Amino acid sequence: MKLSKLMHVASVIIGLAGVITFASAILSGADNLVFGITKLDALLCSAILVLIAIWLSIGTIHHIILEKRGDII
Repeated sequence: MKLSKLMHVASVIIGLAGVITFASAILSGADNLVFGITKLDALLCSAILVLIAIWLSIGTIHHIILEKRGDII
């Protein structure tokens, strides 16, 4: 399997984890706990997960361009 496909799958999985964490933080109850951590920490973690997913997507695009040119890393 090509590196770009693995990076794409990883970015999708991490992005979904970020969306699920964000949704659970927004929809959580009044006790301010999400997965055993505070709501603010869960929102910060979801933002970091989404940023990681974006970074992996940019890296995937870069690797696809390199693979088309024949400059496989």
